[in-house]
Amino acid sequence: MPKDDIKEFRLVGTRPNRPDGLDKVTGRARYGADITAPGMLWGAVLRSPHAHAKILKIDTSKAEALSGVKAVVTRADFPTGLTGEEWNLQENTMAGEKALYDGHAIAAVAATSSLIAQEAVRLIKVDYEVLPHVTDVDDAIKPDAPVIREGAADASVPEGMPPNVVKYFEFGRGDMEAGFKDADLVMERSFKTEATHQGYIEPHACLGQLGADGKGEMWVCTQGQWFIRQMCSAVLGLNAAQLRVTPSEIGGGFGGKTTIFMEPLSLALSQKAGGRPVKIVMSRSEVLRATGPTASASMDVKIGMTKDGKLTAARAEFRMQGGAFPGAPVDMALYCSLAPYKIENVEHIGYDVLANRPKCAAYRAPGSPMGAFAVESLIDEMCRKLDLDPMEVRLKNAVREGDQASYGPTFGSIGLVEVLEATAKHPNLAVPLGPNQGRGVASGYWFNHNGETSVSMAISEDGTAQVSVGTPDIGGSRASIALMVAETLGIAYEDVRVNVVETGALGVNEPTHGSRATFATGKAATIAARAAIKEMCRRAANEWGIDEDAVEWVEGAAQPAGPNAGNYPPMSIKDIAKNMGATGGPISGHHESVPDGVGASFGCHVVDVEVDPETGLTKILRYLVVQDAGRAIHPSYVEGQYQGGAVQGIGWALNEEYVYGKDGRLQNPIFLDYRMPVASDLPMIDTMIVEVPNPGHPFGVRGVGETGITPPLPAIANAIQGATGLRMSHLPMTPTKVLAALKASQE
Repeated sequence: MPKDDIKEFRLVGTRPNRPDGLDKVTGRARYGADITAPGMLWGAVLRSPHAHAKILKIDTSKAEALSGVKAVVTRADFPTGLTGEEWNLQENTMAGEKALYDGHAIAAVAATSSLIAQEAVRLIKVDYEVLPHVTDVDDAIKPDAPVIREGAADASVPEGMPPNVVKYFEFGRGDMEAGFKDADLVMERSFKTEATHQGYIEPHACLGQLGADGKGEMWVCTQGQWFIRQMCSAVLGLNAAQLRVTPSEIGGGFGGKTTIFMEPLSLALSQKAGGRPVKIVMSRSEVLRATGPTASASMDVKIGMTKDGKLTAARAEFRMQGGAFPGAPVDMALYCSLAPYKIENVEHIGYDVLANRPKCAAYRAPGSPMGAFAVESLIDEMCRKLDLDPMEVRLKNAVREGDQASYGPTFGSIGLVEVLEATAKHPNLAVPLGPNQGRGVASGYWFNHNGETSVSMAISEDGTAQVSVGTPDIGGSRASIALMVAETLGIAYEDVRVNVVETGALGVNEPTHGSRATFATGKAATIAARAAIKEMCRRAANEWGIDEDAVEWVEGAAQPAGPNAGNYPPMSIKDIAKNMGATGGPISGHHESVPDGVGASFGCHVVDVEVDPETGLTKILRYLVVQDAGRAIHPSYVEGQYQGGAVQGIGWALNEEYVYGKDGRLQNPIFLDYRMPVASDLPMIDTMIVEVPNPGHPFGVRGVGETGITPPLPAIANAIQGATGLRMSHLPMTPTKVLAALKASQE
C-alpha cells in the first residue's frame, strides 16, 4: 500500500533511540549469568556420552563426599506419575531409565564453587548398557530402525506405521488427479534439510532458590517467564503460585528460550541443599548438545503447472524428527509451505518422527523454512523448464484477501501482492550478472500468533507513564510499545517507560514467540492507555461539572468536545496527574485477553550469488528482503528483524548443520566447528518495508520477526542453480557438496 494511503502518526513510524541502549552498551544490563545471591551455590550437570543407553546404576557417593558439595540430584529426586508433555519435559530435563541422546542429563551437583561442582560431576559413576541408535529421520522409519520409545505414538498415527512415527497429519482439498491432469508440466522432487541451532550468543543461565515449604524464586534468561514457571512447577510437582520467576535481559533466543532445559535442576538442587540458591550456566558445548535445535527434514513435493504459469495442484509430504520426543514442527511446515499460493487442489501429509537427538525447540517460524525450501525450489525449477519469469509466476498465483489458505482458513487483509510488486520494481533485479553468478527469488509466510496477554499501565504524578508487560524484549518491543502508548496518550516517547516484570506482577503472559510481542502486547498496552484516558476525561468532566461524554482527549489533554460542552481550557495529562490524589486516587489502565485480529505476514527475498567453480564456495553478492510489516512502529527494528532473519537463513542454507558421528555423538559442539556466518561472509542486507495495515490492530501491526528466515533457504538454492545449472536439494549447500555436484555434472 502506498505511503500516501496510510494514516500518518506523530510518533509511530519514527526511529527514536532504544530505551535499553545505554544499559547495554555500558554493561549495566544484567543477563542470566550476571545474577548472584548471598550464599549462592554453583551447579553442574553430568551428561550422557551415549546416543542411546540404559542407565543401569548411578553411584554418586564419591561426589557427595567431596568437600564443598552440598547436593546431588538424579531422576530419583523428581516426582513420578507425570504423563504427556509434562513427562516429556521431565524426561528431557533429567533422564530416567534411558539416556536418549548424546548430552542427555543424568545427574546434577551443587557445590560452593564452579570448579568443585565440575570435579564432583567427574566423580559420579554411571553404568550404561549401550543400545542401537538412529539420528537420521529417514533411517528412523526404516523397518530395522531401533525403537526409541515404545508406545509413544498418539491416536493420529494409523496402524502399521513404523514405531518411531509418533504423530501423523493429513489434510487438503480438491481433486488431486484432475489437478495434475490439467497441468502441462508435473514435477516431483525430494529435499532434505539438516538440524540447525538458533545460535544465540548468550548461553542458558538461571539462578533458582526453593525452600522446604515449596516456595521458590528464579532468575532466568528466557523468552517467557510464565512458561518457565508452569513447566518447572509441573516437572517438580510444585504449586505454580508459590514460584516467582523474574526474566533477565536476554542475549538472543529466536524461539530456543521458550522452554526448559536445566532450570528445574537449579530448583531441585536448591531444595536439597537446604534452600540455598543454585546458579547453573551452560557451556557452549552443553547448549549445542542438550538444548533445542530445530528439526531436520526429509520432504517430497509434487507440483503441477500450466505452460503459462498457473499452479494446478500440489502435494507435500514431510517427515521431520524433533529428537527423542514428539514435537517436530511438521504441522506448521505443512501449513506454511503452500500458503503463498492460490491452488485449487492441495494435499498435505506429515510425519513426526523420533530420533536419538535432543528435544527440538522453536526456531524462528518453526517448520516454515524447511517447507519453503522444498516448495519454492521446485516452483523455481519449473519456471526454468517452462522459460517463465519466477516473479511473474509468483504474482500470478499469489493469494489475496478473501482467498482460502492452502491449510484451510480464509485470508483477511494481506500484503503478498504488494510485496511481490515492490520486489519486482527494486533496482537489485536490474543489476547485470557476470560469469558463475546467479539470481534467486523465493516467497515466505508465517501466520503469526496472539496468546494470553496481560498489561498494566500507570500514570505517574508528573504525567509520565509506566507500562508493565510480561513479554521479554528480544527484538525492540520496549521501544515499539513505548511509541504506541506515547502516541495514544499524546505525550513524548521519552515520557513512557516499559518494564518487563516478573510473574507475580501481572496475569499470565505467553512468551515472546510466534511474532506476537509487538502485536499482542502492543494492542493490550494501547487498550490499557485508552482506559486511562477514559478515566482522565471523567476526572476533567467532574472538575468542570459537565457530562463525561462531553469530554474528548486531544494531543495529551482533556478538552470539551465542542462549544456546547462549555468554554474550558484544555486540562493536560500533567494537570490531571498532579491532582489525582485529590480527585480519586491513582490513574491506571489494564487489559487482559487473548487478542484477536492477528495478521498474516508474507515476504519475498532476492539474492545474487557467485559460485567459485574451483572450490564450490558460494559468495553472497547482494541480498534483498521485502516484507509486509502491516505498520512499522519503529522502522529500524523492523529492518533489523528482516536482516537478522536473512542472515540466519543464509547460515542455514550454506553452512550450518548438526553433524553426528557413527557413534551418535555430536561432532561439532562449539562455534569453531558449528559454522555460523560472520560479518565478512555477508554483504549489506537491503530491506524494503511494505505496509498493508492489519485491521485487527490499533496501529496496523503484523508480527515481523519470523517470516524473514523462511525465503533464504530456497532463494539461495535457486541462485546457485542460476549460477551453476545445478539443483541442490540437500542443505546445507557447503562448498564440499557444491564442488562434488559440479564435478559430477562434468563427468
